[in-house]
Amino acid sequence: MTTIRTIQVLIKLLPSIFALRRDRKRWIHQENKEIDLEQFRKNARKVLDTFISLGPVYIKLGQWLSSRADILPQPYLEELSKLQDSVPAAPFDQVKPIIEKDLGSINEKFDNIDSNCISGASLGQVYRGAVSGQQIVVKVKRPGIEKIVHEDLKVLKKILPIALRFVDPNLRYSAKAMLSQFIETIHEEMDYTNELENLKKIKHDMEQNSIVIVPTVYDDLSSKNVLTMEYLPGIKVTNVQALNEKGIDREQLVIDVHKVFFTMLLKHSIFHADPHPGNISVTDDGKLILYDYGMVGRINNETRFKLIRLYLALVEKNPPRVVNAMAELGMLTPGYNRTVIEKGIELSIRAMHGNKPDEMEVQSLMELANQTMSKFPFVLPKNLALYMRMASIIEGIYKTHNVDFKFVKVLKNILEEENLIPRAYVEELKISFDNFAKSVDYAIRLGPEMKRLIDDAEVYMKKGKPMVLISGSIFASATFIGSTILFQSNQTLGIIGMISSGLIMIGSALFRNL
Repeated sequence: MTTIRTIQVLIKLLPSIFALRRDRKRWIHQENKEIDLEQFRKNARKVLDTFISLGPVYIKLGQWLSSRADILPQPYLEELSKLQDSVPAAPFDQVKPIIEKDLGSINEKFDNIDSNCISGASLGQVYRGAVSGQQIVVKVKRPGIEKIVHEDLKVLKKILPIALRFVDPNLRYSAKAMLSQFIETIHEEMDYTNELENLKKIKHDMEQNSIVIVPTVYDDLSSKNVLTMEYLPGIKVTNVQALNEKGIDREQLVIDVHKVFFTMLLKHSIFHADPHPGNISVTDDGKLILYDYGMVGRINNETRFKLIRLYLALVEKNPPRVVNAMAELGMLTPGYNRTVIEKGIELSIRAMHGNKPDEMEVQSLMELANQTMSKFPFVLPKNLALYMRMASIIEGIYKTHNVDFKFVKVLKNILEEENLIPRAYVEELKISFDNFAKSVDYAIRLGPEMKRLIDDAEVYMKKGKPMVLISGSIFASATFIGSTILFQSNQTLGIIGMISSGLIMIGSALFRNL
């Protein structure tokens, strides 16, 4: 059966793989004016349709790929971001045995469960019901989904080595790591006890936040295959007409969405990584309701404060510090051009602070950035990939509302309100001190050699030898000292300077034999 499925999937995927190979090559090597963006989008839509036709695992894969700029050209990202996790529901008579196997008789455990599904996703489906007079929702794993996922993951593992033969070598490492991360994530989502714990942790973390509501979970009515929560109805976050009818301030709504998700990211150990519009509703008084806690990201304190340093540098309009933080997070491609990256950050900062750059300048730079990422793929750690997914989805919500919004202002408020700035400065000082210590260590190591060369110069001068040695030694010393200072702001140039000072000393020493 697996062999037949592998052949079926391969036949469907190969045209998309060939198209992607061709489009990546064009995207990387051709000038922007030579790229037919509409053809790119057409090819991307075919990929989207192929994923939908292949079923739940490939829908999830398409969603995962929709934020991977290191793998896909920009038009593909835009099209795949439209992929909705919506699949026709299985009949309730297939779902009922799953509930009763895990929890016992529905009639005994629940007042009632409506057999009409209110939401059908690729891995599960949701029903309304009641318990002790309270309105609830019951999320049940899709019948037979574990077998489907198991078989299709086996197929993906077989197909990947074949598919990678048809793509450019730079993509292979990223694709292998991406598949590994994807498999880990989908297994986590398949176990509802994980989602239960995620929900409870986020609810605890955000309990003091007055603008967000996290549903209460019923532990005794939940299991690996069933998750029961309180029913919290609301208006879909992107339903502009309904929000306007309720008099919701949509500008404030966009601000609140960013505050909620970036507070989770920058303050707590876990963040909701799937904030697509179907997972966020709005109450009549403008509060946010969050659903679906199956996909979450976790970052440790070290990574969190690297992100905080990155954002603080954006707030303080400091492109070199932004680039330093990005490099430490592993967000930059191998062999990246620091000058180009800093220029891009500078334009972004100008836009964030209200000084809008020229549109053509921004477009050109964004396309260059995407092409660079495609040409030199990098491997994002799983949770940084989830962070980028979260940020890109939230940006889509902002674009839907098209309101006056400055991310940097919201960011600054979060950093100040959560008292995150002092710790970020402490981290900056620690890093500066470490860099300085490295510089001093270099100086200590090279100091004796420099002293010996200067002593030799004095001896040669007394003997009437040429002045080149002492001149070279002094010049080398000055170069080295300047390099140790430069090392604090730009390690690459600092090291180049130190190496240059050594070459100057060697050259000067050679001249004494002439």
